[in-house]
Amino acid sequence: MKTAVVTGASRGIGRAIALRLAEAGNAVVVHYATRAAAAEAVCAEITAAGGKALAFGADLGDPAAVAGFWPTLEPLMEASFGSKRLDMLVNNAGTGGGLTIEQADPATLDHVLQVNLKAPFFLIQGAITRISDGGRIVNLSSMGVRNPYPVMAAYAPSKAALETLTLMLANQLGPRGITVNAVRPGATATEMNHRATDPVLSKAIAETVALRRVGQPDDIAGIVAFLCSEAGGWVTGQMLDASGGQRL
Repeated sequence: MKTAVVTGASRGIGRAIALRLAEAGNAVVVHYATRAAAAEAVCAEITAAGGKALAFGADLGDPAAVAGFWPTLEPLMEASFGSKRLDMLVNNAGTGGGLTIEQADPATLDHVLQVNLKAPFFLIQGAITRISDGGRIVNLSSMGVRNPYPVMAAYAPSKAALETLTLMLANQLGPRGITVNAVRPGATATEMNHRATDPVLSKAIAETVALRRVGQPDDIAGIVAFLCSEAGGWVTGQMLDASGGQRL
């Protein structure tokens, strides 16, 4: 059995990814920042279906927690799964900020960069010596890199940098058969995106989408699951739009 670590997996897109990877037969580490009960509920759903899952809490906004992520997690993986094996890392956890450049302050920018860029950077740094040859790394980016709104002043640059990291790592890790890709969700109906869940606003957004609806977490999870599968093994260094054709 292969093992996947999914950050920010207690809700939304991360939850859907964790469930989909578990459905494919992988043991899944369901990472969370503060929502322990929600993460445990995801694990319960996985185990009820016959899978294996482990809830693991770490605040990715805290550099010390990021530094201790793998040393703390590995003994728990061994206890729960019988192995420290790592095959897939999905960097899904993120924060938006929701500020224009005029509104942004140094503390906000530092926090967004910490969660969206520095945490994945150092999690991958620690994973390089741990992940199996033929492994998978998927970074969740955003359509905002391609079509940013003014309120993405901190968010979009952090995701753009994550995409550059993705491209560099795909080349570096390719000789080991490890693929590294980024997925760019568009407007997706999650707790963090109130516009996409609002009955009125979501209809307006749908008019900007070629498929005429907003995305659902499962839409994104299916793409991530493909990239993590054997079938996705010939795709690397790619930034995949997962927006239904939003703002084409």
